[in-house]
Amino acid sequence: MSEKERKIQKISLAEVAQAAGVSKMTASRVLRGEGGYSENTRAKVMAKVDLLGYVPNRLATVFAGDTNSTFVGVSIPDLGNEVFAQVLEGIDRKLGSHGYQTVLGLTQHTIEEEEAWIRTVLSWQPAGLILTGRSHSRRALDMLRTAGLPIVEIWDLNSSPLDVSVGISHYDSGFEMGRYLVGLGYRALGYVGTSHDTANAATARLEGFSKAVIDGGGSVVRQFCLHDTASFYPGFYGTEQLLASGAAVDCIYFQNDSMAFGGMQYCQKAAIEIPDDIGIAGWGDMPVASVLQRRLTTLHVSHLRLGQTSAEAMVARISGETYPTAKNIGFHLVPGATTKRNVL
Repeated sequence: MSEKERKIQKISLAEVAQAAGVSKMTASRVLRGEGGYSENTRAKVMAKVDLLGYVPNRLATVFAGDTNSTFVGVSIPDLGNEVFAQVLEGIDRKLGSHGYQTVLGLTQHTIEEEEAWIRTVLSWQPAGLILTGRSHSRRALDMLRTAGLPIVEIWDLNSSPLDVSVGISHYDSGFEMGRYLVGLGYRALGYVGTSHDTANAATARLEGFSKAVIDGGGSVVRQFCLHDTASFYPGFYGTEQLLASGAAVDCIYFQNDSMAFGGMQYCQKAAIEIPDDIGIAGWGDMPVASVLQRRLTTLHVSHLRLGQTSAEAMVARISGETYPTAKNIGFHLVPGATTKRNVL
């Protein structure tokens, strides 16, 4: 057999065993690290594994009941949002360092998509599930409760999770920003975001923000929630629509930094000075926020740490260790040059 043909052909465990001069059962025990063989036998088997390029079918092994699963299902809304990409990076790195593999699901911000993914991934017998958000369909809840698996819900902190919750209070983060802005003297505030039918955490942020503004003597005079992704262009377009509505606002709070960047670009195009004519505030503290010509007023959340912490919680639960029911990773406000101090 030529080298090219060998690379195309899938190598079986039986071929590895034959090449090493041992039984298939012995080769299998070596690969599973079960013991009961000499160091010389292990060395011969592993040498043939390297030579032949054998890749064990871990999924088939799990289905056969020969070993514990190393798969962890992870659902996030989408990869287009840099925030969730950072969360996923933190999860994948930490799980990988403990020998687990991420099985990714994209839910597109809908509980129906999440339900379909949960049904599929549970058939693969994962070691556990990491789910973004605290809202799930009734059928999904039924499946999760009967699965008997560790479950970590991330993003919006839940004091009564299915198993473990890791994240922040989005209500509190919105309240913190609202309190800060009215403390600067802003009284007529606007909001630009996306449809809150799917962005539940954004809903909590807006509720907290509005409460703080009202408590401080101000008001949220106009809100624009677009049926779109929370990204640059909707921020640009939403700002244009809000200001074209005639609403007299002195500051705009955006669902996230990407939308705030879009709003800043619209203001630049329309010759609206920031912060002299209008204040701008975002959420998330994306890396680009720190290198803009004018530092954005925003709220910092370590999304990478959120991912890492959720993976640590999952590994602890798989190992049967105790772990806090709710783990708050915290946040802090980042004052920037897009809001004025003491506007009154």
